[in-house]
Amino acid sequence: MLTLRSILQRISQFFRGMTIKVTKRMYRSSAIFMVGAAVITVIAFTSAGFGSSGKNALTAFAETRSSHDVTEEDAVLEEDAVAQAKVQDNLTDTTMQAQLLAGNLLEKEVKQKQQLEEEVILQTQRINAQIASEEEAKRLEEEAAKKAEEEAKEAAKKAAEEMSAHAMSVSQEDYNVLLHIVQAEAGICDETGKILVANVILNRVRSGQFPSSVRGVVYEPSQFSPVSNGSIHSAKVTSDTIQCVNRALSGEDYSNGALYFMYRRGSKRGAVSWFDSHLTYLFQHGNHEFFK
Repeated sequence: MLTLRSILQRISQFFRGMTIKVTKRMYRSSAIFMVGAAVITVIAFTSAGFGSSGKNALTAFAETRSSHDVTEEDAVLEEDAVAQAKVQDNLTDTTMQAQLLAGNLLEKEVKQKQQLEEEVILQTQRINAQIASEEEAKRLEEEAAKKAEEEAKEAAKKAAEEMSAHAMSVSQEDYNVLLHIVQAEAGICDETGKILVANVILNRVRSGQFPSSVRGVVYEPSQFSPVSNGSIHSAKVTSDTIQCVNRALSGEDYSNGALYFMYRRGSKRGAVSWFDSHLTYLFQHGNHEFFK
C-alpha cells in the first residue's frame, strides 16, 4: 500500500531531476508547482479518506482485485467444489459398500441361524425317532417276555396236568418191585434212562394189554431178563433210582407211550428179530431202544 509520504518523496525526486536543465526562474516555478501539487494531493487524499470510511483512493485501488485474480479464485473454488463433490461421491460409494457389506453379513447370519435351527429340528426328530424306536423295542420285548412267561406257565400247567394224568399210586409191594426192576435194568443209566424204564412198566399196567399190577407186569414170563436170570433180587437200589422211580410215579414221562425197550447187543437174535418185525420203533436213549 502506497502512503502519502512516499508519493511526496517520489514527486520531489522527479522535480529535483528537472533542476539540472532549468533556469532559476524555472526552478521557482517548479517549486511553486510542486508545492501546489502537494497541496492538491493532500486535499485529494484527505477528501477520499472522508468519503471512503477512512481509506484513501490509493488504498482502495490497491485493495481492488483484478479480473485475473478473480478468475484464479473462481478456478480454485471450482476445484474445491469438484474435490468436495468427489469426496461426497467417495463417501456415498463407501456408505453404499458398507450398507451392502452389512446386508450380506446380515443375510449370511440369517442363513446360518436358519441352518442351525434346521439342524436342531432334524437332530430333535432323530432323537425322538430313536426314543420311539427304543420304546417300541422295549414294548415288544416286554410283550415277548410276558408271552413267554404265559407260555411257560401254560406249559408247566399242561405238564402238571399230564403228570397228574400219568401219576400212579401203587401198593408197597409193587413199589418195591418197580425199584428193583429199574435198578436191575437201568442201574448204570442216567436219570432219564431210569425214568424211561419205569415209564414202560407203568404204561403196561395202564394199557390193558398186560397185567394190571407192577408185579404182574414185571414177573410175566419171558419179559425181563433180570427176572429170568434172578439179578432182580440181588440188585441194590440206590437213592438216585428211588428219586427217578418217584418222579415216574408222579407223572414225569418221556416214553411217548412206549411199551417195550431192548438192549440190542445184549439181547438174543430171535428177540431182536421179533422186536424189529412186530413192533414200531420210537427212539433210542443211551443203550436202550424203545418200541410200541
